[in-house]
Formats: sequence, structure tokens, C-alpha cells
Amino acid sequence: MTEPLNPEQLRSFTPLNVLSEQQWRELRPQLVPQHLLAGQLLFRQGDQARTTYYLLSGELMLRDAAGGEERLQAGSEASCHPLSPSLPRQHEVRALSDASVLMLDSANLSRLLTWRLAYHDLLLDLGSNGDDVEWLERLLENPLFTKVPPANVRAMLDRLRPIDLPAGSRVLVEGEAGDCCYFLKSGRAEVFRGGDAGRQVLAELEVGACFGEEALLSDQPRNATVTLIEPGVVLRLDRQDFFALLKAPVVDEVSFGEAARLLSSGAQWLDVRLQAEYEQAHAQQALNMPLHLLRLKVRLLDKSKTYLCYCDSGKRSASAVFLLSQLGFSAYALRDGLDALPAVQRAGLLCESGPGYLARSGGRTERSH
Repeated sequence: MTEPLNPEQLRSFTPLNVLSEQQWRELRPQLVPQHLLAGQLLFRQGDQARTTYYLLSGELMLRDAAGGEERLQAGSEASCHPLSPSLPRQHEVRALSDASVLMLDSANLSRLLTWRLAYHDLLLDLGSNGDDVEWLERLLENPLFTKVPPANVRAMLDRLRPIDLPAGSRVLVEGEAGDCCYFLKSGRAEVFRGGDAGRQVLAELEVGACFGEEALLSDQPRNATVTLIEPGVVLRLDRQDFFALLKAPVVDEVSFGEAARLLSSGAQWLDVRLQAEYEQAHAQQALNMPLHLLRLKVRLLDKSKTYLCYCDSGKRSASAVFLLSQLGFSAYALRDGLDALPAVQRAGLLCESGPGYLARSGGRTERSH
């Protein structure tokens, strides 16, 4: 059986190179190379499978509808990007030699990328205000936060209420109704079931742990007791806030046709993907401002303009539009992203070397080529 790849073997692939260690662990079951024999078909033109492919070894042939052919060699610059990413596929892809590819669920990957880049932006912003970023990073790695739309994370942090407790305090009691959940900000806690006679210790919680959410999600009584084993601080999130923050915020979206009309009235494309993705192909005159740097570079934007945000799946651009709207900008997301565009529209929108703009440090923009 083939052993899963480790993250270090995949650091050259864009945009996988921004994922956190926790996210790599979540992806681990998918990090298994799939082998192709010379001549074997990977997918046909028009394929609709929501899978992201990367070439790991060997050589592939990409053939488009007009019969044009392109060889792709593992280790080349082009192989660091997903294969024929738009749906339906614009190419037939076949192995020219024995080869191996990585296959990832596109929806899951898009969710992880959006989450990672959105909270990276949050950490940069809070760190500049002198907040405890190390503690926040540990908190944000908690699996519960993966259920929260990235745009809601800041609101969740604002609604957490700190409570200082001495050692021995019982924060949750088995059998009680659940009206909130908690996060451990400092100290250590112990999770156990049963009374003192039949006490069964289940786990020890460390900083960043969330507890009590199971009773909220299942609408059942608490299934364990949680006690502090040293003085600490817990952060309480009430039931109504918990459920409100699990709902994705509504953002303004536009179709490709609606975007074209806004562009003719002076709107500008805002590419919120990574620079390496932007340089692969982008809309002409687009400004590249990656999601994780958006809050830091937003001063470069003009509030009198309308911005049309785009990314691959639409998830990162939705987060960008939510942020820009909160800051007083007029912004729309391209509905469902670049990958949902028909081949003709996508080819007409994106170019490999057309003019665009990069947001740079020091409050300036520069032309890209």
C-alpha cells in the first residue's frame, strides 16, 4: 500500500503551500499518490468531477478541443499549479510516461484555503493591536472554528466572555442542560464521567480547547463534567451566539454578465488569490490583493470605486466582499468563482501576461506584466 505524502513533499504546489499543519493532518487521507501507466487517461475534456489534480512525477499530455497539445513535465513551473482547473475540463489529459498524480476534493480544499487565508488576515490585524496572537492561533486551530464561516470569526471572538476561575472549579456538570460552550484561554482542565466512586477520566484539556459544544449541536444534556485542575480563564459563548455565528453571512454576488456591465461603468477586478495564482493567469487591469493581506492593504483601494472580487471557487472572494463591505467599500463577488465559468468566458477573462497591478508594501501599487 502506498504511504501518504508528507507536507514537505508538497510545499512547491500552489496554493497548497499556505495550509497549516492542522489542515495538512485533515488532508492526510487524500495525500496518497495515484499511479498512471504510460498511455492511461486521467480525465476527458468536459469532465465535471470536482477534483483538483497535481502532477507528482512523470509526464502528461494535455489536448484541448482544437487539437492543440501541451506536454507537462513533473517539477516544471507549470506543474506546481492544478491541472486544467476549470469545470467542465478544457483538456483531455493522458500519461505520456508512467506518472503519479495527487487528487484532492476541490470543495474541501477550497474551504481549507479560505479558512486559512481569512484567519491569517485576522491574526495579522489583531497582532498589530498587541493581542496575544499565539494564544489566538492555538484557539483558531480548534476544529470547531472550521464550522464557522471565516467572515464570522471576528464576531465570535468579540462575543466570547472571559471568566477567571480557581483550581477545582466545575465548569460543566454531566447531565445538565447545555446553554453555552467554552474555550480554555489559560490553565488546564480535566474531562471525566461518573461520580467520585466511579470516576472515569476521559481527557485533559489544554489552552485553545473548546468544550460543551456537543450538547449544543445535539440538543442533549452534558455528557461529561469538566473541572479546572489549575487556576485558569475560560471564555463563554452563549447558545444563541453559537448558532448565529455558524450561519454564513449574505454577500453581494454578480454573474459574469453583470460584472461586465459594472466594468463598463468604471468598476475594477480585484483578484484575491495568492500572487502565484494571479501570475499564472488573471483578468486584465485586475489588482492583486490576496485575501490574507486584504485588511493590511485596503488603504490602497478607492472608496469611490466598485470592486469585483474573484477567486477560483468563489469562497475567498465572498470573504473579501464581506470584509470590504464592513469597511465601507462597494464590492461584489463573482458568483461561484472562475472555475464555474464556461470555457469561452474563462478564456476571455483570464490572460497569462496581460496588464494588471500588484499591491506592494509601503502603500503603493505597481504594474504587473
